[in-house]
Amino acid sequence: MSTKRVRNRAITLLSLGHACVDVYQGAVAALVPFFVAERAYSYAAASGVVLAASLLSSLVQPLFGALTDRWAMPWLLPLSALTGGAGVALSGVVHSYALTLTVVAVSGIGVAAYHPEAARAARDAAHGSHTAMGWFSLGGNVGFALAPLLVAAVVATGGLGASPLLVVPAVAGAVLCAAAMRSAAGGGTAAVRGEGAGCDDWGSFLRLSGAIVCRSIVFVGLSAFVALYVRQRTGGGDVAGTAALCVLYVGGAVGTVAGGRLAGRFGRLRVVRHAYVLTGLAVAGVVLVPGPSVYLFVALTSAGLYVPFSLHITLGQDYLPRRVGTASGVTLGLAVSVGGLAAPVVGALADATSLRTALVPLIALPALGRLLLCGLREPAPPGRAADSSDSSGQRPRTASA
Repeated sequence: MSTKRVRNRAITLLSLGHACVDVYQGAVAALVPFFVAERAYSYAAASGVVLAASLLSSLVQPLFGALTDRWAMPWLLPLSALTGGAGVALSGVVHSYALTLTVVAVSGIGVAAYHPEAARAARDAAHGSHTAMGWFSLGGNVGFALAPLLVAAVVATGGLGASPLLVVPAVAGAVLCAAAMRSAAGGGTAAVRGEGAGCDDWGSFLRLSGAIVCRSIVFVGLSAFVALYVRQRTGGGDVAGTAALCVLYVGGAVGTVAGGRLAGRFGRLRVVRHAYVLTGLAVAGVVLVPGPSVYLFVALTSAGLYVPFSLHITLGQDYLPRRVGTASGVTLGLAVSVGGLAAPVVGALADATSLRTALVPLIALPALGRLLLCGLREPAPPGRAADSSDSSGQRPRTASA
């Protein structure tokens, strides 16, 4: 098999495995309405479940990133897939709130363990291609998009007691991850990892991470409550809420692929900055514009949130070329899951006022993220010297996409 075919096979398998793992990030939010309905959780208690999935994940993600900077741990991918699935599968059959938080937290650890090693493996297979990294990220977004449908199919028909069936994607993901690692091994993946070429730009990386945190809070806040909010706004039932969550996730799948292609033409930072502006306007539409048009604004919000998704990963890796695992852990895992830390605040505010009032602060966060991106320069892509672009972030025409 040619080297190119080996790379394409590895990216395809990694993308499919990514989809299976990220089902469990989307599944936690999709389970919230069922916890509210069957267990009479308050908004704050329900958002605490989202927090449990994010808190330990946020804390351990840098550790896994640092470990993958030093050693290749391909065995971690199938193991983390199974761990992520087991926690969510058990969440519906453990009856105490404390046990529910515990098993969901275990799921979050599994997801956290997966992302740094998977992102590094995808970077190795992509060889600097934003489009290839976009396909890898697309897998995760597809997993998010399928989560509400999967949860609805299982839990809406069988109740929370049917949640053990949700382990099926984890088993499939473990098989796919093992196959991806065998394919990568055929391409000569090293077992011990040293430092890459180039200099780490921590200042730019931290500012990028701050912007991603703003994006994360918006995304997790909407993921946790958009189904309930749309049900209130439209007067629909479970179908109306599930449809809104699917729009939020499916639009992301389209946005991720578009982001990689747009970056090849206009430059990563330029595309990311415009996406943050779109997100702010779209979130305002979701919260403030009445009527069924909420679905349109959810779709625009999804595009704004996801167009920069894979670009965050490659920017972070290029800002820290000597610590690619750490960069991957933060951009793909820690800064994404940290939004769950704010979910209980949104839930508590909703209990004290209204769900609409609680979502209003989300409008300002994309603007804050856009401010953090001001002045950043395009980092050098893998294997190239640092470019001399100005603060507009335009990539050199000679850089590969």
